[in-house]
Amino acid sequence: MIAVGLLAAAAKPVAKNPAVTWLIGSGLKLLLILVVAGSVHWLLVRIIKRVVRQMTLAARKERLGQVKKAARTAELAPIMMTERREQRASAVGQLLRSFVAFTVWGIALLLILSILGINVTPLLASASVVGVAFGFGAQTMVKDFLAGIFLIIEDQFGVGDVVDLGPAMGTVEEITLRITRLRDLTGIVWYVRNGEILRVANRSQGWTLAIVDIPVAYKEDLERVRDVIDRVGQEMDADPAFDDVLLGVPTYAGVESVTGDAVFVRITAKAAPTQQIPASRAIRERVKVAFDRNGIKVPVLVRTVAPGTPTLGGVNPASPTPPTPPSG
Repeated sequence: MIAVGLLAAAAKPVAKNPAVTWLIGSGLKLLLILVVAGSVHWLLVRIIKRVVRQMTLAARKERLGQVKKAARTAELAPIMMTERREQRASAVGQLLRSFVAFTVWGIALLLILSILGINVTPLLASASVVGVAFGFGAQTMVKDFLAGIFLIIEDQFGVGDVVDLGPAMGTVEEITLRITRLRDLTGIVWYVRNGEILRVANRSQGWTLAIVDIPVAYKEDLERVRDVIDRVGQEMDADPAFDDVLLGVPTYAGVESVTGDAVFVRITAKAAPTQQIPASRAIRERVKVAFDRNGIKVPVLVRTVAPGTPTLGGVNPASPTPPTPPSG
């Protein structure tokens, strides 16, 4: 009888623990989703980093080869553009990593919610309605984000560039998907929404042009003036102090304008990005010294002032008789 009772007890089904059942079923599915999502995210991020690294190394090798060939010539724009490609590859890589993380873990969250018994269909419907309402209320923000994505992908400008964005002009300090921060020449920081950027004038891509107009006396020999300016350009090109400023020889461009007192001659030179103003100042200084050394006169330009017009100190240059100082 005892043996029969034991056999009967053994034949009864063992009561299953609900926690163990959940762990064996849903728990394993959740773990599998997390492992797969983590693996996919890690793999895609690794691929993106590898591609960005290869693009950066290729750009660096290209720039080194160009430097060896070109040394210091007016055709250094491709060398600088390879640096731009490095920055662009880094920015696009960061954008792709953020997109991959959002997509992978967003899908994983939806799968986890469905396993936990939460019906995601009403949730998606509600999210779509909220998204539409939010879209109407935040059109400006969506516009800023989309514009920021295209600014980064198209590489219209980067951190450190001197740009004119319309409402503000200065050096770019930070670029986000929503705003661009730049500092102007007076030190004021501007925050410009990317959606409001309708045009971009970038002064830092490749090279800039330094333009200098200098007056000489009307009777001066222009061929002599040209020779002096050409010698100044050759001297500046050979001076190592201007290796980081000038990308070409300053040249005599010709006569820009003629007045009764002077002839304005124009000098142009390719300059490195953000070095346009220092290059112009250096050219003016060198040309002035060369003109003094060669006896080339720069006329004094006098403006005609109508009689009776008050001037500084009470003296009117157009007055026929200057005021007599008091005696004693």
